Amino acid sequence: MTPQEEITIPRKRGRFGALRNNFLAGVVVIAPIGLTVWLIWTVVGWIDGWVLPFVPAQLMPEQYIGINLRGVGVVFFLLFTVFVGWLAKGLVGRSFLRWGEHLVSRTPIVRSIYNAVKQIAETVFAQSDTSFDKACMIEHPRKGVYAIAFISTTAKGEVDQKLPHDEEIVTVFMPTTPNPTSGFLLFLPRSDIIELDMSVEDAAKLVISAGLVYPNDQVNGTVEPLPVAANDG
Repeated sequence: MTPQEEITIPRKRGRFGALRNNFLAGVVVIAPIGLTVWLIWTVVGWIDGWVLPFVPAQLMPEQYIGINLRGVGVVFFLLFTVFVGWLAKGLVGRSFLRWGEHLVSRTPIVRSIYNAVKQIAETVFAQSDTSFDKACMIEHPRKGVYAIAFISTTAKGEVDQKLPHDEEIVTVFMPTTPNPTSGFLLFLPRSDIIELDMSVEDAAKLVISAGLVYPNDQVNGTVEPLPVAANDG
């Protein structure tokens, strides 16, 4: 092997490594943006496909501009939802809603589906006073092992009266990974709970990602840098 070959071969490998690192850094930047745009585009198209068949042709913008605009169904859906919410707050709307719920409650299968969907909707769109208070850690499933949980409220009623305790009992929800919608409802003394400074949203990300998305860098005001291509030649 000549001296010239000994010099050029490592240089080619260095250039390949730099290209690989640049490609990985580009994926880190492009992938979240691309997936977000794709998801929004797909959801908008799905809503358009459900809503537009019910919209009169006279109200469709393509009748006047000749272009099929994506997202028109979303606009009609939002306007319709606001209108229904406005009606539901009125006397006539509340009366009609009570009559409809009474009718649904007398239908066995429909009643179960409606009640489940209504409970989910009320939970998802609940006001801040009914959401989780703080994130915390508790010892589970044994002493010395800790799990992420969410403080809901203090124990009330019969639960608080029947539990033998000398301090405040706190209601805690411990989610499972990676599906935080399932978990365990626990009642613990306040002294057994370690409250965290991170927000409930950051703690939920930690649970969903199985510990891969750690929020401490954001809390401390620092962000992990993107992979930087090495200058190997």
